Amino acid sequence: MRAKYLVGLLVILGALAYLIFGGLGQNLVYFLTPSEYLQDQARYQNRPVRLGGLVKEGTVRYDRDQLELRFILTDGVAEVPVVHKGTPPGMFKEGQGVVVEGRFQGDHFQGTNLLVKHSETYQAPKAGWTPEEVRKLIEEAK
Repeated sequence: MRAKYLVGLLVILGALAYLIFGGLGQNLVYFLTPSEYLQDQARYQNRPVRLGGLVKEGTVRYDRDQLELRFILTDGVAEVPVVHKGTPPGMFKEGQGVVVEGRFQGDHFQGTNLLVKHSETYQAPKAGWTPEEVRKLIEEAK
């Protein structure tokens, strides 16, 4: 009787361990810079990763009809071309820090989610400010 409970407990623990650790490796999303990617390209091909860096000045191209955003992401040493489907976030601009989730496919990174680093400074509007004055304050901070 005791052995039956011990075997049952081992089966349950084994199943839990498999679910936790077996699926973990498949669901990991690595964070890389362009330099790290270029050091070991084959390892990251067609795997979900987050690629972080700065949007290179003069490289942003947005096709409004196709909703396709193209730009080059750099870490100051290496560069990776990025293609992202969808409308870019309002704070997206050249020279901005971004993190793109997606996969490397051939010669470019295919982004599925684009995260923009925002300013860490916050300036509260003064009492009595109109919404238009608050919008001006926000635009100046960009």
